[in-house]
Amino acid sequence: MTKQLTVAVVGATGAVGTAMMEHLKKRNFPIKQIKFLASARSAGKEIQFNNQSYTIEEATPESFAGVDVALFSAGGSVSAALAPEAAKRGAIVVDNTSHFRMDPEVPLVVPEVNRHALKDIPKGIIANPNCSTIQMVAALQPIREKFGLTKVIVSTYQAVSGSGIAAIDELKAQSAQWEAGKNVEAHVLPVKADEKHYPIARNVIPQIDKFTDNGYTYEEMKMINETKKIMEMPQLHVAATCVRVPVVSGHSESVYIELEQEASVQELFDVLKNAPGIVLQDDIANQQYPMPIFAEGEDPVFVGRIRQDLDNKKGFHLWIVSDNLLKGAALNSIQIVEAMLEDNLL
Repeated sequence: MTKQLTVAVVGATGAVGTAMMEHLKKRNFPIKQIKFLASARSAGKEIQFNNQSYTIEEATPESFAGVDVALFSAGGSVSAALAPEAAKRGAIVVDNTSHFRMDPEVPLVVPEVNRHALKDIPKGIIANPNCSTIQMVAALQPIREKFGLTKVIVSTYQAVSGSGIAAIDELKAQSAQWEAGKNVEAHVLPVKADEKHYPIARNVIPQIDKFTDNGYTYEEMKMINETKKIMEMPQLHVAATCVRVPVVSGHSESVYIELEQEASVQELFDVLKNAPGIVLQDDIANQQYPMPIFAEGEDPVFVGRIRQDLDNKKGFHLWIVSDNLLKGAALNSIQIVEAMLEDNLL
């Protein structure tokens, strides 16, 4: 990659924004200039990047003049207001919120799955999928290409970092309160804006985001709808149960799939061993399998505990783990732009 880009990071002080900065540096992303944008509340603060100090600017429509790529991770309302303004000024927007994901004119992209969708960006905006969706479809795509896919049932074990820095801080505070024998205070989860909150320390909460009229949460509906859109399989049967667990970073998923063709566990091993962005960790004799404590800070999606269903020869169970702030957000966003560079689309 020789082309140098002017980059804007919107929401640089958040958990995903911080991970974006780390990976832009780690991957030697071709930056000509970079600017960091945030709300008026954060404007004027200093931020360190690549051994230099930058002043955070307030994000306004005019902020995107001359910007080639705008990486958004500042919340849906910010993206709704400013992503079209950035695109209008010639920037390619990669948005980490859910605001544009189901827009038929906005590609929803995981490069290992549907890189070809980057050839058509009518609004100048690309949506980064939900973190739990990304790792699942990345692991399922090579299996689907070889054997076909008819059904997906997923139960997630999602880290608190998926809900932001406030949830991380609350998990740590609640853990300390438990140890000290104090009353445990809950103000963030399951949904910060709601009146009802529960402790996450020593607990699991079977709710991520608000409930919809059909009894599923918005998080669960994101996984269902986004999987179908990314894989371009509107008739695929998908069901999801999304659960928050007391883990700082790293989402885990128990996934049941049904294939079009019969296959063996060894054949799935062989497919996944050669799949881009996937690490197969499946050695039960030595108790080797993916865990979030080892996935934290790592780029790949880890897959293990692969078993054939006992009643259905086309059914398989998998355990999928990935750092939700990296492949689930920041890294996938950067890989989208890298793919566009490689394919001469920028």
